[in-house]
Amino acid sequence: MAPRVQLEKAAWRWVESVRPEDIHREHIEIAYRICVPPCKRGACRRNCKGNPNCLVGIGEHAWLGEINENNFHNIDDPNSERRDKNTFVGLTNLGATCYVNTFLQVWFHNLELRRTLYLCQNARAEEHNMDSDYEPRSICEHLQYLFALLQNSNRRYIDPSGLVKALGLDTGQQQDAQEFSKLFLSLLEDTLSKQKNPNLQNVIQLQFCGQMSYVTVCNQCGRASPLPSRYYELELNIQGHKNLTECVTEFLKEEKLDGDNRYFCESCESKQNATRRIKLHSLPHVLNLQLMRFVFDRQTGHKKKLNTFISFPEQLDMGPFLEGKDEKCVYELSAVLIHRGVSAYSGHYIAHVRDARTSDWYKFNDEEIEKMEGKKLQLGIEEDIAETVKSQTRKPKCSKGYHCSRNAYMLNVVCMTFEPSFLQRLVDRDNRKFEEWCLEMADMRKQSVDKGKAKHEEVKELYELLPAEDGQQYEFVPLEWLKKWLDDSTVTKEIDNGNFLCSHGKLHPDKVGEAKRISVKAAELLFDRYGGGPRLDGSTLCEECVGQRCRVLRLKNQLAEDYKEVTNLVKGPPKSDEGYWVGKTSLRSWRQLALEQLDEDEEETKHIDGKTNGEGPEITDEDEEEMKTFNEDILCRHGGLSILESERRLMTEEVWSKLRVYFPRAPQFTQLQEPCQQCLRLEREGKENEALNRMMASEQKCSLLNLFQEKNRPTLTKWPQETDILYIVPLFFVDEWRKFIRRPTKTTPVSSVGNSLLLCPHGGFMFTHDSMLMGDAQHIALLWPGEWEVISRHFLVDQPISICRISQELFDCVCVLCPELCRDCREGFIFQQQRDMREYAQATVYVRKVIDDKRLMEAAPEVNVSGSEAEDEREEPVTKVDGERDPDFSQDGAKRQRLSDGTIGAAASPAPMASGGKSGIRRSTRHRKLRGEKALIVSANQTLKELKIQIMHAFSVAPFDQNLSIDGRCLTDDSATLGSLGVIPESVICLKADEPIADYAALDDVYQGMFLFLSFFNFFLFFLLYTLNLLYTMN
Repeated sequence: MAPRVQLEKAAWRWVESVRPEDIHREHIEIAYRICVPPCKRGACRRNCKGNPNCLVGIGEHAWLGEINENNFHNIDDPNSERRDKNTFVGLTNLGATCYVNTFLQVWFHNLELRRTLYLCQNARAEEHNMDSDYEPRSICEHLQYLFALLQNSNRRYIDPSGLVKALGLDTGQQQDAQEFSKLFLSLLEDTLSKQKNPNLQNVIQLQFCGQMSYVTVCNQCGRASPLPSRYYELELNIQGHKNLTECVTEFLKEEKLDGDNRYFCESCESKQNATRRIKLHSLPHVLNLQLMRFVFDRQTGHKKKLNTFISFPEQLDMGPFLEGKDEKCVYELSAVLIHRGVSAYSGHYIAHVRDARTSDWYKFNDEEIEKMEGKKLQLGIEEDIAETVKSQTRKPKCSKGYHCSRNAYMLNVVCMTFEPSFLQRLVDRDNRKFEEWCLEMADMRKQSVDKGKAKHEEVKELYELLPAEDGQQYEFVPLEWLKKWLDDSTVTKEIDNGNFLCSHGKLHPDKVGEAKRISVKAAELLFDRYGGGPRLDGSTLCEECVGQRCRVLRLKNQLAEDYKEVTNLVKGPPKSDEGYWVGKTSLRSWRQLALEQLDEDEEETKHIDGKTNGEGPEITDEDEEEMKTFNEDILCRHGGLSILESERRLMTEEVWSKLRVYFPRAPQFTQLQEPCQQCLRLEREGKENEALNRMMASEQKCSLLNLFQEKNRPTLTKWPQETDILYIVPLFFVDEWRKFIRRPTKTTPVSSVGNSLLLCPHGGFMFTHDSMLMGDAQHIALLWPGEWEVISRHFLVDQPISICRISQELFDCVCVLCPELCRDCREGFIFQQQRDMREYAQATVYVRKVIDDKRLMEAAPEVNVSGSEAEDEREEPVTKVDGERDPDFSQDGAKRQRLSDGTIGAAASPAPMASGGKSGIRRSTRHRKLRGEKALIVSANQTLKELKIQIMHAFSVAPFDQNLSIDGRCLTDDSATLGSLGVIPESVICLKADEPIADYAALDDVYQGMFLFLSFFNFFLFFLLYTLNLLYTMN
C-alpha cells in the first residue's frame, strides 16, 4: 500500500479542478478514502493507518493461527514450586544473603544440632492456634521453625526473611561470612544456655568447642608458661601452602620471641629469648577449619582475596596434631563453603554439603539444589564470577580421596532425629497453605484458558465479518480500540468515537486515518457486546468540512499568483478618489498572515479535547495578544479607525477585493470614513493636559528653583542665622517632584506631600537631631520657611514637620521637633536596623584588592547604574509657556563631576543630602564598583574562613596570604562570623595579598646580611673553643 502521505495527497487531488460549490458525493467519498482497496494478509508488514479499509496487522495473527493455551494466561505452573521427591529444600536469596543461606544449610545437615534445636522448649508454638499464621519471635524459635520447614516442607524453597530480620541483617549488603559464623554461634550458645534442660545448655560447646593452650618457654631457664583457651574454629593461613596438612602444621609451628619481641620471664625476672607455640588438647565433634582467603593488603589498605589452590582430603586424621595423645582421631569431610568472585567485598557464596544419611553430596545455591555425582563430584570447584576462561589458573592434579579448590574458605569435618509433634503440626499447616495456593493458581489458569478460548472463537467469527464490501453500508470504529480488543492483556472498554467528531458533529476527514471502515453487521455485534458511541456511518461524512478544506487548498494554490498581482497594483497611486484603508504593517506581511489565516480556517473544523459543534479550548489573554489579524494595526482601542494617518495606506477597490478573499473577517474602512471621534477627543485633551503640565512645571520651578537645582540648601551642621525654623519633607517627594519638573509631559504631576512616611503609627517623629546629622539624612530633605509656604500652597500636606532652634551655643544647638520624637518607636527602629545589619542572608559585599596600601583602581568607577536610574538622572529640556528656552532644563548646563577618592569612599555610605554640597547634581546612592573590585554574596552566619575561600576563587589568592580589613580594622579571627566582625551589607572589604619578594637588590641585601651573621657566628665559636682549651691547659 502507498505511504500515508501519498494517500493524503491522492484524497485531495481533485480540489485543483473542483470549486467548493461544485462538490458532489463522489468527491466526499474520495476525501474520506472510501474507495481505497483493502490490503490482503501477507501484503502489509504493519497496518496502513492512511487506509481505513486495511484490517491487517492490528493483532489478528495471534487469534487466527493454532491455539496455544499458554498465551491465554501469565500464571506459572504452581507445581514448579513443589518439592520433588527425595530432594532438599532451598532458601530464597533476599538480595545479598547468600552467605547466610550457605551456613543455614550446613547447620541443618548437622543432625545432632538439628535434634538439639527440636528439643528446645517452645510454649508459644505448642499452644498456637492452627487457624492463624505462626510468627516466631526469638532466634531459637526462628531456627526451629526454619529447620522443620527445610526437613518436611512441600515447597521447593522457603523464605528465611523472618530469621534474617530477627538477626538485624541488612539484606542489601553482604557481610563478612567468617565473622557472621562466629557471631551466630556465639548468639546461639547464649540462647541455648538459658534453656531449662541441662542437656541443651552446653550443646554448642560439645559440638563445636575444643581446648588448646598458648605455651611460652623461656630459653634461659626452660620455664613453660601455658595460657589455656577455647576455640570454635581453627583459622589456617593458606599463603605459601599447597595442602591442608601444611596449613595445620604452620598453625601449630613454634614461634621465636627475640629482639624487641622478647618475653618477660617471671623466674628470671627479666626479658629473655623464648619460643611460643599452640598445643591442641582436645578436638570438638564438628571441627570448622577456616581457610584465611581474605587478608589485609598493606599496600592498598584494603582486604584482598587469595586465589591459592589448597588440597584437602575427604578424611582427615587429626591425631598427630593432638598434644600428648597417640590415638587416632579421624574426621570425615561434611561440607565445603565456597566464595565465587575475585574481590573480597563482593561475590557469591555456595555450599557443597554431604547428606549424613546417604553420604551423597549436594550443591546448595540459594533456591537451586543439585546432586553432585560422577564428573560433577568436584568439591570446592566453582568458576569465579566475571572470570574469563583464559585467566583461569590451571588446577593441579589431586590423588584419589583428595579435592583441590581455590575458592573454598571453610571446611566442615565431623568425627564419627526425632521431631517434636508441635513443629510437625506447624509444617503440616504450611504444607496445607501451599496446596491451597497451588489449587488456586491452577483454577486461575483454567479460567484464563477458558476465557481465551471463548475470545478466540469470538475473534474468528467477527474478524471474517469486519471487511465492508463495495456498495454495502458501513460504519467507522477507532483503530486503537480494535488493537486493544485483539490484545488479550488489556481490558476491552466501550467503543469511543467522540475524538473523531468535527465541529459539525460528524466524522472529521483528518481523523479517517485513525479509524477503520467495517461492515454494519460486524459493527452491530461489537456495539451490542461492548457498547459505546456515537455511531459513525456513511451519513456522517461531513460535507461542510470537505468544502472548507477545498476552499483553503485552492486559496493556498492561488496565493502565489495573487501576491505578485497585488504587489504590482500597490506600486502605483489609486486611480480614483474612492478606496479602502489598509495598515502598512498588514500590507507588508499580508502573505504570511494569509497563510496563517488559512491554517486557522483549516483547524477550525477540527475536533479538540472532545468538544463538538464549534466548542474548542478556551482562548486566554496571552493567546489573544499573539493572534494578529489583517488590518488590525489601524484599529484604535475603541474599535474605530486609527487617527494616525502615517500608519495606513489607501488601496484601490481591486486590491481590496483580492485581499478580502483571504481575510473575510478583516475590519473594513473606506476612504470617506472618519477616524475615531473618541480618539480625536482624547488627543485634544492630552495636548491640553501636556500644556497644563508644562505651565505647572514652569511655575513650580520658578517658585522653587533652589530646591530643584539643590542650591543654597539649609543644613543642620551649619544652622543659618537668619531663621530659627526649618521644615522637613521626605526625600522621596523631592525626587518625584524633580522627575516631574524635568519631564512634565511624560510624568504624572505630584499632588501631595506624604509626611506620614516619616512618622510612627502614634504620630511621632522617627528621627532625632543627631541621627539626621548622620545616616538618617538620606531619608529627608530640609526646606526654608519660604519654600514651605510655596509647597503648602501647591501641594496637599497631610502633616507638617518642622524643627525649631531654641538656643545656639558654641558647639551645641538645642532644637525642638514638631511633632515630638516617639522614643519607643525610635528604639524599636534602631533595634530592627541593627538586627538587619547583623542577621542578613544572601547580601552583597565588595572586595577591593589594594597594593602598598593604595587602592588598585582610582577614579575609574564602572557604569553600573540601571536604565531607570540613568534615565532619572538625565535632565530633559522643558519649554516655557511663553516659548522662551529655560537654560536650567538643558542637559548641557549640568556637568557631572569626576569621582575622586573621597567620592568613592562615600559610595559605601552615601553622604547626607541635608548637609548640602557644592554640586547641584543629585548623585545615586547605589554603590559604584571600581574596576577590579568584585561583589560577593555572603550571609551573617558565615565565618571569615569561608569568606576567604570565596575570595580565593575570585582573586586567586590563598587564604593564608590574605590580609583583610574593613574601615581600617583588620579581620583576623577565621572562626568568627561576619555578623560578629561588623561586616554589614554593601560593606567594602580591602584585600592586601602577601606577595613573594621579586626585588633582586633586596634579595642581595638579605644574602649579604646572612653572610655577615655566619662570619660573626664562626668567629664567636672559634673564640669559645680557644678559651675552653686554655682553661683546660691551666688546670
